[in-house]
Amino acid sequence: MNNIYNDITKEITIHFVSDSTGETIDNAVTATVSQFPGLKKKEFFWPMVRTKEQIKEVLENAKKNPGLIVFSILDDDNRDVLEKGCLEQKIPCISPLDELFNVFNNNLSLAAKKIAGGQHRLDDNYYKRVDAFDYAMQHDDGQKISSMKGADIILVGVSRTSKTPTSIYLANKGIKVANIPLVADTPLPEELFTFKKPIIIGLIKDPRTLMHVRQTRLKQIGEEHITDYANINSIKLEIIQARKIFTKYAWPSIDVSRRSVEETSASIIKIFNSKG
Repeated sequence: MNNIYNDITKEITIHFVSDSTGETIDNAVTATVSQFPGLKKKEFFWPMVRTKEQIKEVLENAKKNPGLIVFSILDDDNRDVLEKGCLEQKIPCISPLDELFNVFNNNLSLAAKKIAGGQHRLDDNYYKRVDAFDYAMQHDDGQKISSMKGADIILVGVSRTSKTPTSIYLANKGIKVANIPLVADTPLPEELFTFKKPIIIGLIKDPRTLMHVRQTRLKQIGEEHITDYANINSIKLEIIQARKIFTKYAWPSIDVSRRSVEETSASIIKIFNSKG
């Protein structure tokens, strides 16, 4: 065991210190931790740290709960106080955004304005994301088919292929996404084939994986009997029919069986950009 990692519990202690929400450094750490299977995090969050008194409070807590300090602080004076305090207390600390900032600063002819939480400002991109989120909610699960012609992307797939969470994730990127369920022996809405703008993408999943997901869903809602919805043979037929539809209309498709929503979304964005 060292001062940031407990080898017995496989747990790393991390203090997130930010003069904004801390979301950015949290995402950076989460992405890094995911590369170490079995590693757990004990987290302390310190958002909106903008005074020397707040920094001293962080250092006091870090003394009681030793761990790595990951920080994003733009004010030079406050940053100095934190770094000196970490040095004196022998607390490891790192600012993961520094290298990227320095590359920009050294290669651009623009002067940097250090704005805490600048990525969260209410600019055009912010309102674009809000509109996209509202659009995804209004056009979820086949709702409002007629106005889906305004979508950037329409996702089509059988039940439990992560259509809704993927739509919401993409909305956070400012992309307007609608989704339509594929239901056995039920034709897709005719309007779908008249749309010019949206890129239509199919989502599929391995039948056995899908069976387990659906069985779990049935248990959650108190359904004890295995219906066709969670029957492996019925599911196999659904997937075969889905593949035929995607092939017939030359819609690109993605197998989401072993993909996270983020990974599926990355593949969708790649398709979207290539068609744009």
